[in-house]
Amino acid sequence: MSRLARRPVVWLLAALAVPVLLTAVLLPVKADSIENELRSNATAALTARGINGATVVMDGRDASVLVSTDVDATQIEAIVREVDGVRTVSVKSGSGTPAPPPTQDPGQTTPGFEIGRTDTAIRVQATVRSELAKDSIKTEVEKVLGPDREYDQRVTVDAANGIAEVHTLTALLHAMAIGTGDASVRYDGTTVTLSGAVPDQATKAMAARAAAQAVPGAVIADELKVPESTKPVVTEACRTFKSRLSEFGRQNKINFLSGTAIVNDASKQAVDRAATLLKTCASVRIEVTGHTDNLGSPATSLPLSEQRAAAVKAELVRLGIPAARLVATGYGQAFPIAPNDTATGRIANRRAELRALQEN
Repeated sequence: MSRLARRPVVWLLAALAVPVLLTAVLLPVKADSIENELRSNATAALTARGINGATVVMDGRDASVLVSTDVDATQIEAIVREVDGVRTVSVKSGSGTPAPPPTQDPGQTTPGFEIGRTDTAIRVQATVRSELAKDSIKTEVEKVLGPDREYDQRVTVDAANGIAEVHTLTALLHAMAIGTGDASVRYDGTTVTLSGAVPDQATKAMAARAAAQAVPGAVIADELKVPESTKPVVTEACRTFKSRLSEFGRQNKINFLSGTAIVNDASKQAVDRAATLLKTCASVRIEVTGHTDNLGSPATSLPLSEQRAAAVKAELVRLGIPAARLVATGYGQAFPIAPNDTATGRIANRRAELRALQEN
């Protein structure tokens, strides 16, 4: 192919590449713009309904709203859901609500600050431009102090170099005040560092998003910890225990001599194997059920079935299973598993079975 013949192909590829490159460049800008617009519209919708001071944090089209405990969270969610473009809404209650953070000029540098909380105090260390701003921070702190904490004020005034808008502090203040224990947020001019403990993943995520919106362009170092689950770890043996117990019942029969609570010779090894199986998962309680054929009357069958269940339980305890794990119950002739009109069927019905009483 000649050089002239190849040129239309080259120009066509270039023309197709330009929109792709523009999309890659403009998408982050558009996403930021959408978040700002949705946050502004949601805040305006709340204000129009008489709800002032709620903090709206956007993560894409998903809204998180921090409100005071005396505001109806259901109403908040309904209002924000009506905002065109909002996809999901979660409402988090705290003690008091901050004013919504303003949109900040990306070229503006926010002076450093630190907010910390313990079980006994809330600490704010910052430099602001006026006494009015200092008082505004104090007002917001008082909303979240509660009866058991005091304000550790370390706020100074510098008209030239202080923080111009205290909203950068208050949004983070209210997010960090939730929960107990030590936590802090520090901004050194380039990086916002979140550290300490928060009660759950939702609060952790909200604090991180509030930090990103309070100081646009800053690096967010999220080191917040949430409590580890107190739910016990389920071992593989316990996870499969119920199915293995069912399989054991199909493969191993515990049957009795007619009219007695004596396990027949063919079933003695089944009781030994049952004890071995129960030892693989010590967290599950077991019901030992006793049953009879229909040769006796219901009045005599029930106590006989109870004796059979008790006999198997006693043998399992002797083999090392804690008695507290075992419940012996007699059901008489109420639940046959085979016809009682044959000898084979009656032997099958003179039985004991094991059943798990709780999930792993």
